[in-house]
Amino acid sequence: MLEQGITDCAAALAEGKTSSAAMIEEALDRIADAAGEGGRTFTEVFAAEARTAAAAADSARAQGDSLGRLHGIPISVKDLFDIEGRVTRAGSVVLSDEAPARADAEVVRRLRSEGAVILGRTNMTEFAFSGLGLNPHYGTPANPWDRANRRIPGGSSSGAAISVTDGMAAAALGSDTGGSVRIPAALCGLVGFKPTRDAVPRDGVYPLSATLDSIGPLARSVEDCVLLHSVLSGEPVAAPALAGRSLRLGVVTNYVTQGMDYEVAAAYDAALSRLSAADVVLDRISLSALDRIPEMNRIATYPGIEAYAMQKERLANAGSRFDPRVRYRIEAAGALPGDARARLDKARADFVAAAEAEMAPYDAIVMPTVPIVAPTIDDLADDDAYGAANLLMLRNPTTINLLGGCAITLPLTTPAGASAGLTLAATQGRDWGLLEIADGLAPVVCG
Repeated sequence: MLEQGITDCAAALAEGKTSSAAMIEEALDRIADAAGEGGRTFTEVFAAEARTAAAAADSARAQGDSLGRLHGIPISVKDLFDIEGRVTRAGSVVLSDEAPARADAEVVRRLRSEGAVILGRTNMTEFAFSGLGLNPHYGTPANPWDRANRRIPGGSSSGAAISVTDGMAAAALGSDTGGSVRIPAALCGLVGFKPTRDAVPRDGVYPLSATLDSIGPLARSVEDCVLLHSVLSGEPVAAPALAGRSLRLGVVTNYVTQGMDYEVAAAYDAALSRLSAADVVLDRISLSALDRIPEMNRIATYPGIEAYAMQKERLANAGSRFDPRVRYRIEAAGALPGDARARLDKARADFVAAAEAEMAPYDAIVMPTVPIVAPTIDDLADDDAYGAANLLMLRNPTTINLLGGCAITLPLTTPAGASAGLTLAATQGRDWGLLEIADGLAPVVCG
């Protein structure tokens, strides 16, 4: 049942074809299956609490009461969202001795207020500081594609993606600082939505970069992401505004297309051909503002600067307990010159102004979410290979975080059966319009 997502689960519940309790047991069985990925997907499972919540949801339904739009639906949450009475570890062991959270994160509270059953916390890259999804402390769940060869799930919301692909949850809550929702969604065949940064509150969410962090869903469909964004943002689903007119999309040809492998390029080009055949206006454009990003990265990165400020004391006292690859990247920011932040802010302001002007003529821009299929975990055993793959996976999604905009990735399947993604993106504040475009185009893009 859970492989069908929120919308179908809700319909089955309403029609009496299943119960919340049955769905929770289905999820818990899959999490506990020794032959599956559950032990690497969840860092903490709330079995007793989930069973109690499911029983309450079934009782309320039997009496004709509604608990909300997520009545009795199992949802997973990433390991950086506060859960009252539990320690938030953010994929680390360094935080294990911290005090338990005094309250749920605001977005978790909003999910519960609509009747969601929170199954547990999902695994992630330590402190969300990578786009690959590897975690040496809790293991790395394998991508559903070519699982025998154990390919990366993408990160940092690695467990979030696998909890959905493997039917352990109907949908998942993740965070996105440079693609951490969209990368695992693309590599695992899901829809992932990154809203405008301030559209969803971050109270009670362990930060990587306050400047870039966004909170968004990973789900089976755009329809499910629309529902979850409404719940998380506290806004009603916007009325359709684009019906009856042709869409004009800017297909970016520079920067984001470099280094694409054959598999991703074939799937991406086929999707563009389908869009063109569906009478969507596609303008192939060079978004020159993107060519400024390498120079910005040479100055500094916001995750580096802000993670170092957050972790420098822990690095001094417990550096050996960090994932060495995460520690290396954070420590590198400690050697930056004192004016790096000011220079980065200026460069980013110039980038945003230029990019917004170039994007203004289009309903959305289009790009590949990731340029390559998921490598195997073993491929990344070498630190240099890991670093190169990480930069490549993060490159395209990070453009939208730096812009301050919103983006959604739609699933593509490559000729070899791997998962990739097509991104639709827009400038800040255009979340509902983008979701409407994605909902309309998803059947075309996904073939």
